[in-house]
Amino acid sequence: MTDHHHPTQFIVIGLDDSPAPYLPPSIQALIRKGKVFSGGLRHHDIISAFLPEGAEWIDITVPLDAVFARYEAYDHIVVFASGDPLFFGFANTIRRRLPEAGIQLYPTFNSLQTLAHRLVMPYDDMRTVSLTGRPWHEFDRALIERTPKMGILTDREHTPAAIARRMLDYGYTHYTMYVGEHLGNPERERIRRLELQEAAELTFEYPNCLIVHQYPDTYTPTHPGARISLPPLGIPDEEFELLDGRTRMITKAPIRLLTLSALELNRRVSFWDVGFCTGSVSIEAKLQFPHLHVTSFEIRPEGQRLMEVNSRRFGTPNITILIGDFLEADLDTISRPDAVFIGGHGGHLKEMIARISHYLLPGGCIVFNSVSEESKSLFIEGIKETGLRLLSGTRIAVNEYNPIEILKAEQQ
Repeated sequence: MTDHHHPTQFIVIGLDDSPAPYLPPSIQALIRKGKVFSGGLRHHDIISAFLPEGAEWIDITVPLDAVFARYEAYDHIVVFASGDPLFFGFANTIRRRLPEAGIQLYPTFNSLQTLAHRLVMPYDDMRTVSLTGRPWHEFDRALIERTPKMGILTDREHTPAAIARRMLDYGYTHYTMYVGEHLGNPERERIRRLELQEAAELTFEYPNCLIVHQYPDTYTPTHPGARISLPPLGIPDEEFELLDGRTRMITKAPIRLLTLSALELNRRVSFWDVGFCTGSVSIEAKLQFPHLHVTSFEIRPEGQRLMEVNSRRFGTPNITILIGDFLEADLDTISRPDAVFIGGHGGHLKEMIARISHYLLPGGCIVFNSVSEESKSLFIEGIKETGLRLLSGTRIAVNEYNPIEILKAEQQ
């Protein structure tokens, strides 16, 4: 151990799952020269026969802070990681935590490449998503964007069965799933082509990864795959399940699109829909802007069922639903919004604006559809009292319905 001030130099070697890996002579020579080694428990089992006598081993376990504190005491460390350490891998973690460190990289194929090789499936057009210790958000985004071919890294919660069930639940049925278990392990490797309905019922051994591919099942360049079509921009109102079938309780499609336009959701990250009722604004927002984190509030308990029915009907997973009085909701645990739509206020418009302005990010906006002069003046008063900036509104009349004014304010 040395007391040094130079950045640590890392040699990062990628391994597959084989219990008896083939290591080229040049890599064996690097290992023989090494003194300090690190990797997961599995990597230690695989590589222990190659390590020189007296080698020191640092296990990579969470919390990583303890691991990196030990790293900083050494000049040179040889790290073993899975597959390609730059592909959602440990080399990225080193770069993030020790930006000054030197890294020499000796990758092997990552698990999704290996699965594609076994299937003889071109993967240059494959979108990759990691669900390893991560939420569903990026996977859901890829689904909503109708991605024809997706490679997915799993974990013990986000299993192939859980992924298949989620796809079926939200209507993404036009896919075949290919699952690879223990890839690179000659004794235990298993590859299966499954329909989603089959995959949803099965259990899989870990580690595994998978590729989902839209019908038709062909990889010829002349046949790019049947794209599942998106619902129209401005979903027809009658296609939504309505609150007690009341057609007046939905933001009409033309108004909905103007509202979404006013919210400028293409450049937002976190959207709150307050008083969602049928969920039409939240669902249309998520369909058109799948990158958004959408949180939807509704005081009526029946809103829960409506949102669940409608979000499945139109294929929009991952809308966070909060039922209860918005003025009493615990907002500290939710990501702060940079866009808010007030769809219903129950006579508490000014209190709502005051509460929203407390959480609204700088540059964020509030949009409200006013149906009367009274609600318009309440909105304007509420905006002035909270120090937000009122922007110009849009007035519109649809068919025989009363004119609506789309009002907008911005956090300075």
